[in-house]
Amino acid sequence: MVAGQEDQARRAARGAAVSGEIDTTALAAWMTANVDGFHGPLTLERFSGGQSNPTYRVRTPKRSYVLRRKPPGVLLKGAHAVEREARVMAALGGTGFPVPGILGLCTDDTVIGSGFFVMDMVEGRIFWDASFAEVPREERAAYLDAMNATLAALHRVDYMAVGLADFGRPGGYVARQVARWSQQYLDDEQAGRHPAMDRLVRWLPDNLPPGDETTITHGDFRADNMVFHPTEPRVLAVLDWELSTLGHPLADFAYNAMMFRMPPDILGGIAGLDLAAHGLPGEAAYVDAYCRRTGRDGVPGLDFYIAFNMFRFAAILHGIRGRALRGTAASPEAQAMGERYARVADLAWRQVEAMPA
Repeated sequence: MVAGQEDQARRAARGAAVSGEIDTTALAAWMTANVDGFHGPLTLERFSGGQSNPTYRVRTPKRSYVLRRKPPGVLLKGAHAVEREARVMAALGGTGFPVPGILGLCTDDTVIGSGFFVMDMVEGRIFWDASFAEVPREERAAYLDAMNATLAALHRVDYMAVGLADFGRPGGYVARQVARWSQQYLDDEQAGRHPAMDRLVRWLPDNLPPGDETTITHGDFRADNMVFHPTEPRVLAVLDWELSTLGHPLADFAYNAMMFRMPPDILGGIAGLDLAAHGLPGEAAYVDAYCRRTGRDGVPGLDFYIAFNMFRFAAILHGIRGRALRGTAASPEAQAMGERYARVADLAWRQVEAMPA
């Protein structure tokens, strides 16, 4: 993940300097040949956190870069596709959408052991939850609104006009996602079963909302996946595009709006907070702002899309739990994360139970 100057220090402090993990001589040679203006020598620090594509700060005497790579070793087909991340970010950057600039893509696994890309280091701030507690109370609503405006801007991008017509399959996104995550949950028997997940697997495919749309979707749009201006409520860069595709914008929006129904210890949620006391708008106002920006008259099926996103996240956590049990998880925090899957599944089923009959 890219991070601002202060947040880079926080992440690096939780990580470690890279020693022998990447051949820095080979990397420096590649960057000299492929990244305009690059001058070594370089050093690397791996950012900690995350469960997927390893990400590093590349320091040189004059500037810093960010390198994002596939994990080394044998990978599932289509997994960890850093080239897709680089592609969507490059396409969006051409429209003025806030993303780090892509400086080079390497698909040759022999250079450092797996494919990677290099992008700009974006200086700014990262907030670890949607309460924006680190800024004065009277400014917090503006930060939440900036996040809302950025997601609305993403969903207004014409994916065909920016060369992303083949970035995914138009239509049927939610049905495919329900089927995919249901199958992954059912296939991983070692990670265990949970009654709420079993009910969701049966209920979701039979209750898909009518209508369909296709836009570019981020897939993991939340406060800590963006860099804000050092002093202003303005998004400078949206990060971590690994789950991006062509999908349903309302499902993508609901993942972001899910923060209003998630507790603070899961995805930085703000459920249970006195929002007015914290200077934050409520869910209804947040939805209205998105609708105003995208020309919508409400978000039909919002409760379904939030339940779906909670189910999807629970399935991801279930997979992490399975990898932790098998000893193949990438992060030392994996076991604790995986143990939350049942709790998130219960939250998802409660969304279903609260829906009008």
